[in-house]
Amino acid sequence: MQYVRLGSTGLKVSRLCLGTMTYGTPKWRAWVLDDAASRPFIRAALEKGINFFDTADMYSDGASEEVLGRALKDFAKRDQVVVATKVFNPMGPGVNDRGLSKKHILDAIDASLTRLGMEYVDLYQIHRFDYETPIEETLEALDAVVRSGKARYIGASSMFAWQFARMLAASDRKSLSRFVTMQNHYNLVYREEEREMLPLCRAEGIGVLPWSPLARGLLTGVQLRGEKGATLRAATDDYAKKLYTEADFDVVDRVVDLARRRGVPPARIALAWLLHQPAVTAPIIGASKPGHLEDAIAALDVALSDEERRFLEEPYRPHTIRGHS
Repeated sequence: MQYVRLGSTGLKVSRLCLGTMTYGTPKWRAWVLDDAASRPFIRAALEKGINFFDTADMYSDGASEEVLGRALKDFAKRDQVVVATKVFNPMGPGVNDRGLSKKHILDAIDASLTRLGMEYVDLYQIHRFDYETPIEETLEALDAVVRSGKARYIGASSMFAWQFARMLAASDRKSLSRFVTMQNHYNLVYREEEREMLPLCRAEGIGVLPWSPLARGLLTGVQLRGEKGATLRAATDDYAKKLYTEADFDVVDRVVDLARRRGVPPARIALAWLLHQPAVTAPIIGASKPGHLEDAIAALDVALSDEERRFLEEPYRPHTIRGHS
């Protein structure tokens, strides 16, 4: 396993981060694994050197945090792992059970820590931008979370670059805890982040943690053009249908073609391309089948030539913004 600094901090994380949206309860989404089925993947990730784990309070309505917390307690020492969770999405029926108000953030971090069974998280991330709460209020609440010792660092997720720039400037102006990471939607079939967000992150020393690095499985080459879905998740993941379209298969075809010529699975090629991008710190990978972790780790050793990267990138066409909601 390779390890890198998380943005401009001194914290070292594995080059791959295991995302745990797949773990929790199938009552939330049909493709989610339950506790017993999830634990082997978390244990295997640890054994392979992954020390970075990402979850969110909304995943399985909190059950994902519970599954991850129990597994890490059984399989690892707390100070040897880096745990990230998120806040923003609805966690109850109340009008204040969502968003980035001071009230919700301070309530949500305590609830997340209880579910995780931990005294602190290493990285506390805002899951989306809150148009209804002043950014100063959000930043002051996050700063309070850090000062209380309940989080070591703070991060953000999908939003417009101008919004992120405003938040960074406000934290600097008010001497508040500063975001150290951006978890954004970025992969071979969705590259709009290259226009403004990634240059901003490089200039500001922000670590980039792309979500959906394999485009919800599209870049694995399993699903064919025109198919509804070759797996349970592909067939039932309504959110994926909002993110990707038939036109994206022009890029998928290139990935499959190059993978065939290189004699490796398409997932390795797609991940290798992402790992070659200079702004990227650690993609958030998912694993629900035995080969998923192996392919992700093997991608670390796949070197792509400039010509191969151009071959993969050439069919890309501009997209509307996707993934901010």
